[in-house]
Amino acid sequence: MPQNLETRVPDPEKDRVPPAVPRWGGAHFLVFRNLRVHTGGNPWTMAMYSIFEPILYLLAIGVGIGRLVGDVDGVNVTYAAFVAPGLLATAVMNSALYETMEGAFVKFTHERYYRAILFTPVSLTGIVAGEVAWAVLRGFVTAIGFLLVITVFGLVSWPDALVAAAGTLLVAFAFGSAGLAVTTRIRAWSDFQYVQLVLLPMFLFATTFYPVTVYPRVIQVIVELLPLYHAIQLLRGCALGRIDSGLVVSVLYLLVMGALGLVVARRRWARVMLH
Repeated sequence: MPQNLETRVPDPEKDRVPPAVPRWGGAHFLVFRNLRVHTGGNPWTMAMYSIFEPILYLLAIGVGIGRLVGDVDGVNVTYAAFVAPGLLATAVMNSALYETMEGAFVKFTHERYYRAILFTPVSLTGIVAGEVAWAVLRGFVTAIGFLLVITVFGLVSWPDALVAAAGTLLVAFAFGSAGLAVTTRIRAWSDFQYVQLVLLPMFLFATTFYPVTVYPRVIQVIVELLPLYHAIQLLRGCALGRIDSGLVVSVLYLLVMGALGLVVARRRWARVMLH
């Protein structure tokens, strides 16, 4: 005769309750998974692929055209040293955006990866936080690889490179959060063309290759509103050892951008996946 549930002797093994995961928890599981899938555990593989394009720009424009330009007026550094931090910021931006845009789009639409995760103890907040954390790691590894190259070239000193590396964490956070929020608006691969319509002009005009002072004042105001401009200003000031109060504006801009992107991404992904 079956034993009554009220009189059954508890079994410690069968009755063991799995530990509860906090509502915000589980983000680290996504970071570990992405690291294994993308690199097989070797993060430097990411750096090799990510820094190839900016190094080509540095050699072709920074070094090549730099021989014709000489020192940059008002900055008193070689043209290559001026361009390098701009390319660093762009490389970090592209690395972070790739993971939270194209990468997240594939996981959601083709692999059904996020919906599967929701059946595990990992929460939706953990998914969003984990993907942004992964974007920050991806951008940071890219930055380390690029900084090693330009340090060997003598374009930045070791102490300044370490400070710039810390700044890249903020840049990756800002763009990674914003990218994950924007991805919820993507409906097909063709929509990424609109993203490129924003990124390419920003790359060309956000002082990557020349100071903002070359523009008329009206254009300067527009450029100074661009997120890549503030990323470049922050990393250029760190890489050239010119840290002053002016960088506070760029730091605050990127912090607010990242925080807002994180909040919007959480709300948008909740609407997309839970409704």
